[in-house]
Amino acid sequence: MIVPIDVSDFHQIVFFTGAGMSAESGVPTYRGKGGIWHKYNWEEYACQTAFEQNPQGVLDFHELRRIEALKCAPHNGHRIMTDLQKYHNHIWIVTQNIDGMHQRAGSQNTIELHGSLWRMRCDQEGKIIEDLQQSEYRSRKCSCGTWLRPDIIWFQDMLNEQVVSAANEVISSCDLFVSIGTSGVVWPAAGYPKMAKENGAYCIEINPETTELTYYFDRTVRQSASTGLWELFNLEVQT
Repeated sequence: MIVPIDVSDFHQIVFFTGAGMSAESGVPTYRGKGGIWHKYNWEEYACQTAFEQNPQGVLDFHELRRIEALKCAPHNGHRIMTDLQKYHNHIWIVTQNIDGMHQRAGSQNTIELHGSLWRMRCDQEGKIIEDLQQSEYRSRKCSCGTWLRPDIIWFQDMLNEQVVSAANEVISSCDLFVSIGTSGVVWPAAGYPKMAKENGAYCIEINPETTELTYYFDRTVRQSASTGLWELFNLEVQT
């Protein structure tokens, strides 16, 4: 039997979520078994070169990703995090997912390492445009005439330094770190459990399977995201 965690025992909490969190909602994964990159070639759809050569085709592809994401709904695990934030003022979510599920569940303080399907950016003017909760883009071009690109981290892109800095800050200062549904193979996210551990955090892994980073965790919960969070925090979801 899992001993529940009392969030009041901790000053700052970080939930670190990966593809397994969204997969439980039915969102297709990118790298895992049956993932998108086993079906599509990322060099044609998910890098800057592809966008420059065929912006319409790349935007069509990402519009399909938006359609698929909107077919899915946040699960109880997402909602448990949202409810926990109502009881504790210092809970952060650092996610590798780009589908916006945490925000759709009402969560605050979310740091999106790899960007979001629901934002566009103009690299000419350096501005970000919110494009929320509709499958089709409001506009594919900026008012300046430049093609807008999804504000996500593609293959060969560098991560946004400000976003990484924000993630590093909350993780290095947390005293409870809960990793959920991530295999820990993509950097710099793969280093976050080690960072949290070395800075004194109590570390928990929720994942049905052992990962390469399991040895950094003080506790492991071999359950799905929603079941693991419910058992760990013993919280009835408020709908």
